[in-house]
Amino acid sequence: MMEMIMRYDEIDTQTAQCSVWFPWQQQEGPVAMAKDPLAEAGCYFDELNKLQVLEPDVSQKTSELKEECKEFVDKIGQFQKIVGGLIELVDELAKEAETEKMKAIGARNLLKSVAKQREAQQQQLQALIAEKKMQLERYRIEYEALSRVESEQNEFINQFILQK
Repeated sequence: MMEMIMRYDEIDTQTAQCSVWFPWQQQEGPVAMAKDPLAEAGCYFDELNKLQVLEPDVSQKTSELKEECKEFVDKIGQFQKIVGGLIELVDELAKEAETEKMKAIGARNLLKSVAKQREAQQQQLQALIAEKKMQLERYRIEYEALSRVESEQNEFINQFILQK
């Protein structure tokens, strides 16, 4: 039986003809154009001489689409990793911002309480000053009264000595 090798790149899909090459031929190329009953039935041979149902160009486009899809899925995976890292970074920054916000609120509340404490202390000191002023006024009145008594007693003593 004669051995033939069909090359799908030489198949004319419009007319369903293919070229036939015999291994003992010295030159490569079509020797005779004949109708291929497999091509008419929708069956083709691939580069590994496996029987295919799809036309070679459709099969090639399908393979290319498969590769593009794989690349797309890989890129989506990389994108998800990048976005995941970005989300983690943003979450970490949000936590730090929240911590700093709480510190600022605590410092503001502490400042308010210190201001209230100072105000209360100022009121206490003003009340103490008023109390001391009243005590001073009492002491001044008492001093004046005692000074009068002393001067009266000194005058009495002077008169008593002069009478003697």
